[in-house]
Amino acid sequence: MEAYLLEFGNLLLRWLHVIAAIAWVGESIYFVMLDKGLRPPKDEECSKKGVYGEMWAVHGGGFYHNQKYATNPEKLPNKLHWSFWKSYVTWLSGFGLFTLLYLTKPSFYLVNANSPWEWAANMVGWQANLAALAFLLLGWIVYNELCKRISPNMSRDGILSIAVAVMMVVVAYLSTHIFSGRAAFLLTGSVMATAMSANVFFWIIPGQRRMVNAMQAGETPNPIDGLRGKQRSVHNTYFTLPVVLLMLSNHYSFTYTHPQSWVIMTLFIFAGALIRQYFVLMHAGHIRPGYPIAGVVLILIAAWFGAPGAPKTVTPAATPSRGGEASTMGTEQSTPEVTTAQVLTIMEHRCVQCHAVNPTQPGFAAAPLGVVLDSEEQLTLQADHVKQVVASKYMPLGNITRMTDEERDMIAAWNGQ
Repeated sequence: MEAYLLEFGNLLLRWLHVIAAIAWVGESIYFVMLDKGLRPPKDEECSKKGVYGEMWAVHGGGFYHNQKYATNPEKLPNKLHWSFWKSYVTWLSGFGLFTLLYLTKPSFYLVNANSPWEWAANMVGWQANLAALAFLLLGWIVYNELCKRISPNMSRDGILSIAVAVMMVVVAYLSTHIFSGRAAFLLTGSVMATAMSANVFFWIIPGQRRMVNAMQAGETPNPIDGLRGKQRSVHNTYFTLPVVLLMLSNHYSFTYTHPQSWVIMTLFIFAGALIRQYFVLMHAGHIRPGYPIAGVVLILIAAWFGAPGAPKTVTPAATPSRGGEASTMGTEQSTPEVTTAQVLTIMEHRCVQCHAVNPTQPGFAAAPLGVVLDSEEQLTLQADHVKQVVASKYMPLGNITRMTDEERDMIAAWNGQ
């Protein structure tokens, strides 16, 4: 029952997280489009009132007239639309999911037993949890300090953008060397998502409140608040596409099981930022096809780089014994064909504790990601996926069932039929 309740809570949190994220990202994209699509007002009276730009739009059977003031409007209404709760709910629900799925099972989902760094490979559960939380916190601190030190007056944002890009390469490299593959992609996306929500919480909304308070008091707002809010909002819009992709990556093991997965992650991050740049410029009336073309090229490079290599051959064939060690079957003089029955035997000893219709591993109410491997039919349907995650040593998680290298070689040599 406990596993079922955790699974049901996972469903509800994920539902809330996706809805909040759609609302936040959608509103963010809309305001970027609006801001970039503003045109100088044609009405002289509007110009006298300080209207910087305006946009006419038609939607839902009606017409909309949006205006942006460069200076204080003559009269500020008491009721203003504020955009922040969507950001907070997205982050809080996402952190709730991370806690429910990863922090409650760190030995499964966080620890990278194959890390080249001994201290990371030997972390126990609570240490992995602390490392993950510290990773998120330090990611925000470093990003925030870069913003404050490199471009405190928003006059060196180009250099700042380069610094943030370099930071994300470092984050990708560190995450994949410290944490397991799927967690590494998720944590890198979470570093960006945390920066996005923290930008709203610590800078954008407080700055806007100071501006509103100053105007209501008849004072001139500090222009630095508007400039800083704009800077952080721009960063958020470029983070958007990479964050969405990294959050989706846990469904596609080829992204995070590659030995150099940080390279694939970096290529996707830059591809997302380049594609987003195209749309930002397009809203301003500038068509620059070079940006999406470059983004697609990076995605194609990631696809080429992450493509699986040729399968291994094995001599002799080996299957696990009941004691957990591998036993030899077949001849040593030839390379026998690995049969599905042999691979199914490996699955029965190493994988079906979790990947079964009714898992026996504590904490699992259903097979992770719906991958069931307790029958020959189900195994052959998942053949490519199984071979990939086993070859990369991502599965079994933390190698808790002690799958041997010989067994991995057998699965790699299996033709999947």
